[in-house]
Amino acid sequence: MQYAQFIAVGREMIQIVLWTIGPTLAASLLVGVLIGIFQAATSINEATLTFVPKLIVITGVLALSAPFMISTLTGFFQTIFSEIARVNR
Repeated sequence: MQYAQFIAVGREMIQIVLWTIGPTLAASLLVGVLIGIFQAATSINEATLTFVPKLIVITGVLALSAPFMISTLTGFFQTIFSEIARVNR
């Protein structure tokens, strides 16, 4: 396997990681900012106030995006394992 192929696999891996975890991180960030604005406006400094809504939103996003994540990661791993089998011949 040449260096260009390693770089291509690494680039694809980074893209897949960003595509699969991106929606969860974006939703968590959005909820955190909204709760932070709410806390700043009401002067409520409760640490647990951010935990429960984030947990609910992240669970919902993971439940909705799980089929996409599983199919994307399955396709990537099938590609990786087929490349490993091809190199070992």
